[in-house]
Amino acid sequence: MRLLKTTIHPTINITQGRQFTRPTARAIVFKQQYILLMYTQRYDDFSLPGGGVDLHESIEQGLIRELNEETGAQNIKICSEFGLYEEYRPWYKDDFDIIHIKSYCYVCEINEQLGQAQLEHYEQQNGMQAKWVNIFEAIAHNERTLANSDKQGLSIIRETFLLKEIAKQFF
Repeated sequence: MRLLKTTIHPTINITQGRQFTRPTARAIVFKQQYILLMYTQRYDDFSLPGGGVDLHESIEQGLIRELNEETGAQNIKICSEFGLYEEYRPWYKDDFDIIHIKSYCYVCEINEQLGQAQLEHYEQQNGMQAKWVNIFEAIAHNERTLANSDKQGLSIIRETFLLKEIAKQFF
């Protein structure tokens, strides 16, 4: 898969400390001029649906499971690879110093009607919900959050970059 970008958090040195790699999968799903995104109320941002791939899963299996759990998507078909975004961040637990997140992004097709999402407790607590959004409105929203909010999560930089890359290629 083509590498889109590598980012390193400014507070870490990737040649020092204990690190682990966390593979994740993210879905790009379109319906006419809209893209399926997760809105997170806690951070006031939009992100691609997806998340961590479990040890027993392939990237593709993790993608299908995460897309179904977060959005209720049914009959998921992976159509093509989009790209890989990798980032190095500080880790908050004592077992490691750095997390290396590898986000594998795929274009998918799903049934038009979404089913019932099965969000994890922390996702519910953060106010996550699936929404069909105009991609340019989502980019503008995330950019406003980056410029004006002190409650933003670390993922908004990744997600805004990915949305811009998707817009360049598909819109």
